[in-house]
Amino acid sequence: MIRALLSLLLLLAGGTALSADPGPGLEGKRVLIFSHSTGFRHESIDAAVPSLRAAISAAGGVPIASEDPDIFSSERLARLDAIILVSTTTDRRRPESEWLSGGRRDAFQAFVRRGGGVVGIHAASDSHYHWLWYGEMLGGRFRRHPPGTAQGRLRVVDPAHPATKRLDPQFGHHDEWYVIDDRDASTSLLLTLDPASIGEPAGPDWPISWAREHEGGRIFYTALGHTTEAWSQPAMINHVLGGLEWVLDR
Repeated sequence: MIRALLSLLLLLAGGTALSADPGPGLEGKRVLIFSHSTGFRHESIDAAVPSLRAAISAAGGVPIASEDPDIFSSERLARLDAIILVSTTTDRRRPESEWLSGGRRDAFQAFVRRGGGVVGIHAASDSHYHWLWYGEMLGGRFRRHPPGTAQGRLRVVDPAHPATKRLDPQFGHHDEWYVIDDRDASTSLLLTLDPASIGEPAGPDWPISWAREHEGGRIFYTALGHTTEAWSQPAMINHVLGGLEWVLDR
């Protein structure tokens, strides 16, 4: 426990926008950090997984990192409290690239329906286009992003939510900015992006993060997390840990 806390404090050293916070109490909660991808592979996964492991451990949780799709079995998921999907892309042109299929789909649906928590990060929305339930569960799907990465201005919509209460009301963040399709209007919007701040035409803010309930489970999604650097920033860690705290609060 002490080693994990020290790892987290070292990880967050030098971050901006927010002071380091060890995160919510996740005592004894078993959390799967799943990062398998069959589409575009994000380099930031290599930073995200150890960062999340250290943060969850420091908060008293039990992180389990895997890239084996066979972990999505009824027996294995029955031992978990939450699942974090870290940029788990598939190829929308190739239905066979979707690793949640057959019994894995059944097990994942059963996990959500028994009240399991799901945290989707960045390209978790760029995944399983040929499974309608997945998109409905997550609350939206990736459509496109402007080229490259850019510094954008984020706005907190709900400052009372655990995923945003540790964030400044407005703050700058460098990322790859997603345009989301099919976002469920019933979701609770948490963070938005001012598109003019990244050189896009002025207009309504883009949805970046939200929370929702679906068929008995709780779902939190954030489009942030494309860059490796994000995973050493307190704002990013606190945002995701807050979302994890919320999906576990049943």
